[in-house]
Amino acid sequence: MSAYNAETDGRYVLISPCRDEAPFARRCIESVLQQTTLPALWVIVDDGSRDGTSEILTEYAQRISWIRIVRVPDRGARKVGPGVVDAFYAGLGTVALQEFEYLCKFDLDLDIPPRYFEYLIRKMEASPRLGTCSGKPYFEHGGKLISERCGDEMSVGMTKFYRVACFLDIGGFVREVMWDGIDCHRCRMRNWIACSWDTPEIRFQHLRPMGASQDNILKGRQRHGFGQYFLGTGWLYMSVSAFYRLLHPPYILGAFFMWWGYARSAWKKLPRYPDPEFRRFLRDFHWQCLLMGKAKATARLHFAIRKKQTHLVAKKTATQIGV
Repeated sequence: MSAYNAETDGRYVLISPCRDEAPFARRCIESVLQQTTLPALWVIVDDGSRDGTSEILTEYAQRISWIRIVRVPDRGARKVGPGVVDAFYAGLGTVALQEFEYLCKFDLDLDIPPRYFEYLIRKMEASPRLGTCSGKPYFEHGGKLISERCGDEMSVGMTKFYRVACFLDIGGFVREVMWDGIDCHRCRMRNWIACSWDTPEIRFQHLRPMGASQDNILKGRQRHGFGQYFLGTGWLYMSVSAFYRLLHPPYILGAFFMWWGYARSAWKKLPRYPDPEFRRFLRDFHWQCLLMGKAKATARLHFAIRKKQTHLVAKKTATQIGV
């Protein structure tokens, strides 16, 4: 078993599910090794790789004492959604989570800037109700870096940096396609803030474009549509979201396949996330987004969370001094 990293104070642990990431693994690992604030432990879960990823991971684990490799049986193919979460938990099961302040689900197809984790930890320290956060992903298309346009109200699925107390409070991740949306909405339900920022210090490159990790990117967009249906998103909000994606690569077709994934799921009456309270919370939030814009709706909700926290702290202080 690998030792903890003596160069840090033991505050955060990375868990990286991966399968067949040989084209990206070295670049990703090297970007983590260049961090100004290194992880205390990095658990990389090799989910049945067949392309040379295993050999790359073994090479680094032999050199870096705080990299630990967990190997799980080959399930036959890459499985996004529940498969990724299963692999994540295979890694998490080897960790004494209470020993850490922060946890990050971190994919092995990323290239992050050197101050990435330092920046996120400082943000966490400055805001006690900040439960999960991230930077913004960009991917290369036509020789240019293009934003994946992830909402500011979410920490992105490929690098979710969590306060451990928040992760435990929301019950961790759901084993379904839209796990990385459900968790952020559950954060707000439990009075935690979830967000991401598009600032130079934490913009990172997603070496494999979002939605392209299984079959192809159009199938990925269709899968996203199903995920929105499972989440509990309504027709109007889904249609507006698809329209917003029309001029984002893959142009037009990406938006259509996303909307079709939702429509097909509704027509087939597939199961939805079985928590009526959650779905009511989500629909109310989405209506607020449609009425006043997502940025204002999110800011309003986060303001209420901070205000409640301030009130609770003041009440606790008054009790302690006997007021």
